[in-house]
Amino acid sequence: MTDTLETTDDTQAEHFGATTASAGEWHRPDPRDDGYVPLRSYGAIGDGRTVALIARDGQIDWLPMPDMDSDPVFSGIVDAGKGGRIELRPVDDDFEVQREYVENTNVLVTRFRTSTGVVQITDALVTGIAGRLPWAELARRIEGVTGSVDMRWAVIPGNTFGTHPIRRVATLHGPVLRAADINLALVGFEHGRLDSVEPGDGEAHGGPHRFWGEFSTHEGSRSLICLCGVEDEPLHLPDPHVVDQGIDRTVRNWQTWSDEFNWDGPWSGAVQRSALALKLLIFSPTGAIAAAATAALPENFTGDKNWDYRFAWVRDLAYTVNALVRFGLREETQAAVSWLLSALKANGRTMHIFLNLDGSVPDGTHETGSEGWRGIGPVYKGNPAGEQLQLGTYADILAIMSQYAADGNILDESTGDLLAGFADDACRRWQEKDSGMWELQDEQHYVSSKMGCWQAIDAALHLTEVGQMHPDPEDVVFWKKNRDLIKDWVAEHGWNDEVGAYVMYPGSEKLDASVLLHAPSGFDRGERMSRTIDAMQRELSAGPLVFRYSEVDQEEGTFVACAFWLASALACVGRQDEAVELMDQLVQQPNDVGLLTEMISADDGQFLGNVPQGLSHLALVNAAITIDEMGREGTTDDLEGQ
Repeated sequence: MTDTLETTDDTQAEHFGATTASAGEWHRPDPRDDGYVPLRSYGAIGDGRTVALIARDGQIDWLPMPDMDSDPVFSGIVDAGKGGRIELRPVDDDFEVQREYVENTNVLVTRFRTSTGVVQITDALVTGIAGRLPWAELARRIEGVTGSVDMRWAVIPGNTFGTHPIRRVATLHGPVLRAADINLALVGFEHGRLDSVEPGDGEAHGGPHRFWGEFSTHEGSRSLICLCGVEDEPLHLPDPHVVDQGIDRTVRNWQTWSDEFNWDGPWSGAVQRSALALKLLIFSPTGAIAAAATAALPENFTGDKNWDYRFAWVRDLAYTVNALVRFGLREETQAAVSWLLSALKANGRTMHIFLNLDGSVPDGTHETGSEGWRGIGPVYKGNPAGEQLQLGTYADILAIMSQYAADGNILDESTGDLLAGFADDACRRWQEKDSGMWELQDEQHYVSSKMGCWQAIDAALHLTEVGQMHPDPEDVVFWKKNRDLIKDWVAEHGWNDEVGAYVMYPGSEKLDASVLLHAPSGFDRGERMSRTIDAMQRELSAGPLVFRYSEVDQEEGTFVACAFWLASALACVGRQDEAVELMDQLVQQPNDVGLLTEMISADDGQFLGNVPQGLSHLALVNAAITIDEMGREGTTDDLEGQ
């Protein structure tokens, strides 16, 4: 009943000594340390509009409603005391847990086993007949499997991201909880709902601003709890029995989508689950693709690296479209490309690092009142990278548009003009310092940024050659000249003979894992790239995982995507066996239900950063595709040489 990885966290435990769990096996729930659980504990569900994170103990610690980028009324993952949570668990704390996704879906099944019986929870953000619902609808179906289990539940909103307190408002159809313009209501059946407030119940437990209840299961019993949310609009109160039917419809909707997914290559379980994780990050109202579903989960254990990733990065969207194209998924590809182009045209026809999910330009970074996961703060809403110059972004959009066109699509004239302008910008600006892919405050002539400008210009020339762009002839000459100049510059300034590798920037001995992206890009698939890989394996690797750049191991965990980039680069330089061996280890890094964060601690294997992290899952998917393609090309070459 699962499409999760057959291999699990156990290999991670061997590398780092981490405490792990495997899908489909019974385990004790993760203990809550001051209200927090390890980030590996979370599974994710979604409806194309928002995402909920559910811990192994059944508690939902993150759920913005109704939208992914709404101020989260449930954000206990970054403030256990005041952030808000949705509890559902046995009354008896002595229980074991087993969980997995319903096959080929983002609907999560969790089973609790106590001394008196077994109960099953099916969690879904319900979708409609024609896709997402106009409101957010979190449904939790509780079924008695064996024996009898006493259950308790509570819906306890918080609002540490916003500025308005929670209010309880009486209506003809029951109480509504309000935070600013967000309205929440609860329906259900056989769920033991109690709207009265217990004597002495304080604000730490939600006080009067909560829904809660207790009930018992028995073999064959079924209960339902459904939380509905809207923002600045009337609130629809659904029939809970219709919601119950909606859970089954949601399962069918996910499985129908998965039927359209086309991948019969290696590591199929990991690729399929990563594709489903990426689908969670597609914001269906606009077609935008969020970089991650959460905000401000720390990248280290000391703080000051707690950023909001609920924005559409041009880079991440481009990589996602690359995967969607290769999987034959047409609708998401078209929606994402159309959204990105429209947003760029509407915002001055200039390059932006990232945009809000509605296509507008973000308004900066704001510190919230949250304490941070396990007290690691400060917690920010927003991200400071939006004003930076990152030259590699030109490559991201031009390269993906080149592949989009190669897939049989036709660019309109306005888009051709926009892309030609970006190619001109890459030619004019490649000699400038920038912040690089890693959004660093220290501006330098980052070698990977120069390679990115080369890739952007090369893609523009390809689009011109196939008749998708129609620049003036002198522009084509200008582009070719700069493409050659960049190649020469990198050969002279980007390579360090003493280090035996491409370095981070001229005069430096530091290594930068983002250079690995330019083996698949075609910038270099020869000896220099192969030697750079060797240098990175010596200096940046921790087991199968990889740090972003030299000396950053003192500041943060390994960056998950970099390890998959290394596997891809190995395949591109002809080291296929090594690529496969590394990939076999890397597909064991996700948690028990196949999800990845941004980083993994090199010390103990703990997850760090936001979850699910799109770039990590994208890197897994694209590595699988690249290694498979390079292997097929190698086989063909061998046959031709016989």
